[in-house]
This record gives sequence, structure tokens and C-alpha cells, in this order.
Amino acid sequence: MWFDEMDTPIGPLRLGADEQGLRYVMFAQNKHLPISAKEQGEFAPARLSEARMQLAQYFAGQRRDFNLTLAPLGTEFQRQVWHALAQIKFGETWSYGQLARYVGRERAVRAVGAANGRNPLPIILPCHRVIGADGSLTGFGGGLPRKQWLLQHELVLPQSADLFAQEANT
Repeated sequence: MWFDEMDTPIGPLRLGADEQGLRYVMFAQNKHLPISAKEQGEFAPARLSEARMQLAQYFAGQRRDFNLTLAPLGTEFQRQVWHALAQIKFGETWSYGQLARYVGRERAVRAVGAANGRNPLPIILPCHRVIGADGSLTGFGGGLPRKQWLLQHELVLPQSADLFAQEANT
């Protein structure tokens, strides 16, 4: 495993990869630690320069899609949900129900939500674009303020959106 760290407008991110591809992107405080993040790694910024550059471009408003070799570790079901996340376009949101329907598990909304919450590649596989059916911001491994920032960055939420008013409605 190789890792690198980068500062972003939403706080520091830790990137991890190996020969297979990018394994994880972690926030300073992650709700769930990705499986591959538990391995000791070598600080190797050169090995992660492409991922770092594409994330920097995203945060600068110069990139909407990522073109990286991804290798997240998870169950077959989790990987199916994570693959579906890649279908949510920049500037769009899906409800958990829409995500469940997309993966053919309409009655498994909670399981789909749990798989979404264990996404080891947030931002790149845009789990922040999954919201409540009523439009509310719900769950995010990096915390709701980061989710709000990301959605505002993608022009999904107006800059004046009040996170706390939305939380009161949930």
C-alpha cells in the first residue's frame, strides 16, 4: 500500500492505493475505516499524483468526472452499490430509493444505504449525491457539513442552504 495526504477545502484527505488501483479516500474523521486503510503503507506521493491532481482539479471547479483506476475492497453487494454511485452525474442527486432501484434491490433501501455509507472512495464515487427522498441531507461518512459543501460546490444546493434547518426536518 502507498498513501499520500492532501489539504482540501473540506479538510485533509488521505489517499491509499496499491498495484491494483486507488483503494480509499479518507477524511480526517471517518465514520467507517476502509478495509484497505488498516494496512500499513509507504508514504509515496508520486504513486498517487494522478489521484491528487484530479481531486485538486475537482475542488478548483475544473473537473466534474474522475478518470482513475479504482480498486475498492468490499463485498460483491457493496461493490455493486459503489459502481452505481459512479452513474450519478455531477450536479445531480439520487434518493436512497432511486439507488436501490438502480441496483435492482428496491426493497433493500437500508442495505443499499449501509453500503453507500461504507464507500471507501467518497467524492470519486459520489456518495454525497445520495440524499433523503424528501431532499434532506442524510448520513455522510465525512459529516453533514462536508456533504453540504460538496453539494453546494456542485451547484445542487444554493449557497444559502441552512444545514441545520434541513436537519430539523429529518
